[in-house]
Amino acid sequence: MQGVKAPYLLLCNHNSFLDFKVMTAAIFPQRANYVVAIDGFIKRKRLMRLVGCICTRKFTNDVMLVKNMLHVIRQGDIVVLYPEARYSLCGTNAILPKSLGKLIKKMNVPVVTLITNGHHVNSPFWNTKNRSVKPIESNLKLLYTPEQLQNLTVEEINEELNNAFVYDDFKWQKEKGIQIHYRHRAEGLHKVLYQCPHCHEEYDMDSKDDTLWCNKCGKKWIMSVLGELKAEEGETEFSHIPDWYEWERVNVRREIEAGTYQFQSEAEVYSLPDSSGFINFGKGTLVHNMNGFQLKGRHRNTPFELIWKPNTLYSCHIEYNYRNRGDCVDLNTKNDTLYIYPQSKRCSVTKISLATEELYKLTQLKHL
Repeated sequence: MQGVKAPYLLLCNHNSFLDFKVMTAAIFPQRANYVVAIDGFIKRKRLMRLVGCICTRKFTNDVMLVKNMLHVIRQGDIVVLYPEARYSLCGTNAILPKSLGKLIKKMNVPVVTLITNGHHVNSPFWNTKNRSVKPIESNLKLLYTPEQLQNLTVEEINEELNNAFVYDDFKWQKEKGIQIHYRHRAEGLHKVLYQCPHCHEEYDMDSKDDTLWCNKCGKKWIMSVLGELKAEEGETEFSHIPDWYEWERVNVRREIEAGTYQFQSEAEVYSLPDSSGFINFGKGTLVHNMNGFQLKGRHRNTPFELIWKPNTLYSCHIEYNYRNRGDCVDLNTKNDTLYIYPQSKRCSVTKISLATEELYKLTQLKHL
């Protein structure tokens, strides 16, 4: 970073709220503008604007966002972007948008990355209690100069970005020998690891304290102080949590390749048209299948139907027990954000997230 001065684009990985504190310390005393999703503006729009936040809706083609980011660059400031657009589900990198390379070419300023390890194992998305992990590590690095960007294609930039964003918090924890003695360290993990690798049943996993188990076959796994899993009896199918998660992805991909992927449930729907707060849209029906998402319902006696095709969503945002209402899927239009809470007990928003990504990949392959 020697000699690197604003304006530049700062790309950060995303694991917990601690990311923002570390990023602020990393660029101090320079100021920046930060891309923040609209739910971060609820009831505090004025404050967020005063500290330099730029509002957007996740996983949408937001032309105004690009214009605002370019304006910041022209003003000589730093643009801070979390391109994964959500907290990591299991401490590993998420898919990045292909449009990122085009944006970087258009900006034509230095590109800097801030990759942090320790934030997920300290406060994982599925159980955000602070585990007091010390030390954490952050690597602030100049990835591209404007001169280097001139000689690179968008595809080459995206490839290098994907390589720069490879991280694995559980692997890092084990390599550093960091022990977490938090008693409830496995609680909530079943939200991510929703499929049993022993009997292959979905939606019957549960967890408490340091134990993860399947209600269908009864198999149990204990989470060690080093973040590893070990079967209480018999074979340990996956000791490394991200390996279990990627096995689930492979199974979802098989359903999609076979054309059999299908999910449907009654859902509670909340709308977030602006930062003033949520509007209860009541009950609706959420369908997710080979044709993408379909949301149907009725608000104030007026029926509505929204459709998101597979090729328009490279990923989707999910939440676990969001606002104490349960697990939900967050889908966006240009003018609204819908928080959709499936009511079916045979459901995993993690699987819906994986399916969204794999459906998008399939559409891209068809266009090759």
